[in-house]
Formats: sequence, structure tokens, C-alpha cells
Amino acid sequence: MSLNYIWIAFFLIAACVAVVKLVFFGDVEVFPAIMNATMESSKTGFEISLGLTGVLSLWMGIMKIGEQGGMVERLAHWLSPLFHRLFPEIPKGHPVVGNIFMNLSANMLGLDNAATPLGLKAMEGLQELNPKKDTASNAMIMFLVMNTAGLTIVPVSILAYRASMGAAQPTDVFVPILLATLISMVIGVSITGAIQRISLWNRPVLITLTLFSLIVAGMGWASVALSQTQMGIFSTNLANILLLGIIVAFLIAGMRKKINVYNAFIEGAKGGFQTAIGIIPYLVAILVGIGVFRASGAMDWLIGGIAWVVEACGGNAGIADALPTALMKPLSGSGARGLMLECMQNCGPDSFAGRLSCIFQGSTDTTFYILAVYFGSVGIRNTRYALPCGLLADLASMVAAIIIAQLFFG
Repeated sequence: MSLNYIWIAFFLIAACVAVVKLVFFGDVEVFPAIMNATMESSKTGFEISLGLTGVLSLWMGIMKIGEQGGMVERLAHWLSPLFHRLFPEIPKGHPVVGNIFMNLSANMLGLDNAATPLGLKAMEGLQELNPKKDTASNAMIMFLVMNTAGLTIVPVSILAYRASMGAAQPTDVFVPILLATLISMVIGVSITGAIQRISLWNRPVLITLTLFSLIVAGMGWASVALSQTQMGIFSTNLANILLLGIIVAFLIAGMRKKINVYNAFIEGAKGGFQTAIGIIPYLVAILVGIGVFRASGAMDWLIGGIAWVVEACGGNAGIADALPTALMKPLSGSGARGLMLECMQNCGPDSFAGRLSCIFQGSTDTTFYILAVYFGSVGIRNTRYALPCGLLADLASMVAAIIIAQLFFG
């Protein structure tokens, strides 16, 4: 399946909704709003790409040191038993395994600025193994789904937002977010594995799942045992200490190998700059499509329709108030963040809706953004079944978030 059809659908739906609003409701502002959205979204896409340039250059430079110092290869060797089951197309011990692990680890720690460049580096490695350069390989799709599932162990930003909004216990959504993201990851990987005819019932995968479950349990215990202040300090420092530890370990490995660490960094950083420039058209395209869809009012109609169904079925009214965050998250991370804050402001951070919106925000990722940036960075045009699998993981996360919120706060 290509993003081509999704992109066209955004414009056609927006045009139809705009015509209806103009003809039947006399909304003369809808078409100017749509055109303004195209301009603003294209500007935003360009600014995001430029904003990524420095971070991409930094982390691709660090990864180049890790590659030449042998750390990435060592990681690949350690992870080979697990990743060979999930990515059978990747040769055992291939360095791209280390890049994939680094990206997923950064996502789990909530380190967005580090996760994107590490993911782009992993995608470059997967493209080298891809026999059809314009079509996504099975390994690429599995990697994308694992990213869009958004497994997060340390949701630092959400806890900080809850604290700033005056929540009595900002960390009370910590365990629900962990559980929702774990369910999203398991379901997303299972669906993709079934399509690719990969058997996930094997020892390395089950051991990893058990390990993740123990980590979730341990972090859940920490959220209960520690005070709000202690939990915030613990979460923030854990992520940043691990990140700094990786950088130092790579530098030491480079020195032990007696490579020119500075030159290795410069070589990798140049690639980061080129990647940032290359993703601009793809990012502008997807953001313009989403911007038009939102500006036309189609998103509001969609949210209103789902809210009506939820209330008609006797669902918690708070679900409808939090739904905008869930529906916006696959399209725009910043948009979903704004809707989460709006929900907490209008309904209260300790209301069912306020807590549920936080779980929605933390339990999935920006699927369309990830597909546009990651695939765009290597020139993939035919994404095959990556988008449906990513959206199914999002749906699983949404349903899990509602059920878990009902159990914890209902």
C-alpha cells in the first residue's frame, strides 16, 4: 500500500467537507482556512527538517564512532538470537541490528531527539540489504511497526506536563502507559509477524517479553514506592545517564581501536546533514495533507461522530472528551500534545478524561510522521502493508488505554 492513496484521501475528504460546510452551513471561512493550512504546514515541515539537522548530525556522528570502534557490531552479536527471529532477512551479526536496538532503546527512554536520527541510521542499513530500493522490505516494515507501537518505559514529558497542570499525583498514569504501550507493541509485532509468516513462539522472543514484563513491573513498583519528586528525578536521570553512558562507551571503544574519533564523528555528521535535507519533501507532503484534513473540519466531524457512538453505547463520557488526543496522535505529535493539555485544562488533570488523554498521548506514536520521515529518508515509495499494521497497533493501543484507564480510574 502506498502513502499516495492516503495523501489523496486527505485532500478529497477535506474538499468534500469544505463544500458541505460552505453550501449547507454558509461557512465562508473554510476554504481560506484550508489554503492557510497548506502554507503553514509546508513551513512547519521545513522548520522541523531544519531543526533535525543538528540532532541528526550529532547522533549520526556518534554512531559512526560506534561503528568504527566496534560497539555497534558487538551489540549486533549479542542481540543476534532475538533479532534473527524478528528480522530473518537480516544476516546474523549484521551491524544494522545494533542500530535498530539503539533506536528502540531511545524510544523506550522517551528520548525523542535521539531516537529519530538513530532510526534513520537503522533505516539506511536496512535499505542497503533491500533488493527493491523503492519498495519497503519485510525487515523495514517490522522496524516501522515497532517504532509506531511506541513502547515507552520512561514517559518523562507526560509526567512533567501533569505536574505543571497541578495533578495531585502526576505519576498515577505511569503504570497504565507502560501496560498500554506493551500491549501495543505485542499486538503490532504479532500482526506483522503473522503477515510475514514469522513464528514468534520461540525462546529468545519469549525471554525478551518476560524481561520487558519484569521491567514494567519494576517501574510500576517504583512509581508507587517513590514520591512525585523522587519519581521525576529518577526518570529524568535514568534516561540521561544511560544516554551519556552510551556516548562515553562509544568514545572509549573508538580510542581502544585507535581510530581518529574526531574524523569519524565528522564523517557521520556530514551524512546527518544530507539526510535532514533529503526528508524535507516527504515531511512537507504529509504535514500539508494532515493540515488540510484538520483545517477543513473533517477531524472535528470524525471525533464528534465517534463521541456520539460512545455515548449512545453507554460509554464513560470522559472517553469522548479524551478521544481527540487518541485520533490526533497518529497524525501529529504536537497536535496531540496540545489536545492533551486542553483536555486536562477543561476537564481537570485528575479527571477520568484528563488521565485517559495522558495515556493516549503516551501509549502510541506519530505513525504518519514516522512513515514519511523514515521511508522518505531512503526513497521508499511503496510502503506495502506498513501503514495498516502501524494503524492496527495504534488501534490496539487506544482500546487498551480505554480498558486500562477504566480499571485504574473508572
